[in-house]
Amino acid sequence: MPTITFVQPTGKSDIVSVEEETSLMRAAVTNGVEGIVGECGGQAMCATCHVYVRPEFDDALPDLSDDEDEMLDCTTAERTSQSRLGCQVSVGAHLDAIIVDIPTDQV
Repeated sequence: MPTITFVQPTGKSDIVSVEEETSLMRAAVTNGVEGIVGECGGQAMCATCHVYVRPEFDDALPDLSDDEDEMLDCTTAERTSQSRLGCQVSVGAHLDAIIVDIPTDQV
């Protein structure tokens, strides 16, 4: 099972194991990870699942879609080159482990 490590702004980590093809947002919401809201349910329409993906995972990520790029301009916390919407990144055979940092604010 793929694992996702969510690192809180305080440094506390939540490590969850999920089924393949589970999005970061769905994994966080299902497992009660603080700091991920997912208001739109994974439609790339709200930016409340904003995460910072660690650079070592960049090559395994899907390309940024136009919709995701536009929504990342609406994040409450600062957008950086490592910003992604958790609903647009899934884990699986191509990405069996990932570490992401949760921003200080989502809404």
